Amino acid sequence: MKKLTKKEEVIMNHFWEQGPLFVRELRELYPEPRPHFSTLSTQVRMLEEEGFIGHKAYGPTYQYFAKVTQDDYKQRSLIGIIDKYFNNSYLSAVSALVKEEKITVAELKELIELVEKGEQK
Repeated sequence: MKKLTKKEEVIMNHFWEQGPLFVRELRELYPEPRPHFSTLSTQVRMLEEEGFIGHKAYGPTYQYFAKVTQDDYKQRSLIGIIDKYFNNSYLSAVSALVKEEKITVAELKELIELVEKGEQK
């Protein structure tokens, strides 16, 4: 799965939070100055071509909707990062988090306990 650009991620977040939207509704969710309708429409169509968004036709207008869930995108992105930067080693990824003090030993112990109990956080 392709990584979203910042602008694409903003668009997808609107769909994930709001559900199906027409481009004019999507545009209203932006603060001033809002992007031009045609620019936003082009970005939405590009996301559709990439498989992130689908549409339902209502006459000449389309209502767009997310085809990829936010959780699915997050998980695939994480897997891609671990594959690309940590040689597909989850242990290396977690070790890097510990070294950078992004996760504590206590949190690791809690995670191990959850895994042993068969729970997910």
